[in-house]
Parts: sequence; C-alpha cells; structure tokens
Amino acid sequence: MFENWIAFRETEWQPVPRWALVAWVGFYALFLAYVFHSHGGFLFIDMANLVVHEGGHLLFGWFGPTLGLWGGTLLQWLVPLLLAAYFYTQRQTGSFAFCAFFFFENWLYTATYMADARAMVLPLVTTGDPDNVEHDWHTIFSSIGVLQYDTTIAGIVRFLGWCGMLGVVAWLVWQSLKSSSTADALTGEFNILNRRGR
Repeated sequence: MFENWIAFRETEWQPVPRWALVAWVGFYALFLAYVFHSHGGFLFIDMANLVVHEGGHLLFGWFGPTLGLWGGTLLQWLVPLLLAAYFYTQRQTGSFAFCAFFFFENWLYTATYMADARAMVLPLVTTGDPDNVEHDWHTIFSSIGVLQYDTTIAGIVRFLGWCGMLGVVAWLVWQSLKSSSTADALTGEFNILNRRGR
C-alpha cells in the first residue's frame, strides 16, 4: 500500500498550456480584485454557496440537530474540497486548482456569516419554517461560549481564506511552469537523441 502511494505521488500532473495558464491567472486576478473591492460583502458566487449551505442543513439534519446546525457550513466546504480531492487523484492541474480556490473562497462567505453572529443583521434564508429560522453562527458560538469573539474568529477565517486562494494561484503558476520546463527538457533530450540517430 505504501508503495502504491509513492508511485501515485510520482505521477506527473497534467500540463497546462501557456495560453490556459495566462487565462486562469487572469480569471483569478479579476476575481480576487472583485472580492477585495466587495469589502466582505455578498459575492455573486455566494448564491451557489447559499444553495449548498442550505442543502447541508437538510442532509446532515438526518443525523441530529447539532450536525444539522453545522451541516450548512460542512457541506458548503465539503463539496469543493471533495471535488478538489478527486481532481488531485486524477492529476488534473487546472480543475484541482479551481476547486481548491473555491474551497478557500467559501471561507470568506463563512467569515461574513460568523462576523454577524452578535449583530444578526444579515438576511437569513431557510428551507424550513420561516418562523423558526436561526442564525447558525450565533447559535454555534453561543453554545461553545465564544460569541463575544465572533468578529475575531471571522477575521482569522477570512485571512486564512485569502491565504488559501493566493496559495492555490501561486501553486498553479509554479506547477504549470514546472511541468512546462520538464516538457521542454524532455523535448530537448528527444531532439538531441534524434540528431544522434541520424
């Protein structure tokens, strides 16, 4: 089993063409500029995050009220994380980076919700009875005795989300340039061997 893991780790990532790398980096740069200028507000991608979040309450609610409460954030983070894990096993560079990037983007959405735990001014959405709607993070932070630290915790989560997104973009560039230089080196060796064969 350990040998299989070593063999897998040595499997090459799929190369990303230069034009695709430029397009991806441009996309991420524009998205990060949009996020930066939103100042922690609701992003257009958060509409999709919200659907997954609410689905998480329903899915994990089968396992009791505590998991049901945490389930929104759990599923919201699990969906891109599991997709990233799948693309990691397939060594699909661009797809892995995309899913990992949006895994960390979800942290910003969560941080916005966390920071509202005491103020509770965000409009809430529910899949159940609208009269029984509750603020997830107000309830969670209250139950573990950290409600007064809501904005501090949110700030840390937001910071880690930014670090993760920037780290993924840096990894994508590094991995793409690395595989490109490896491909160039292999092409050069092939050309040398081809000339010698003549």
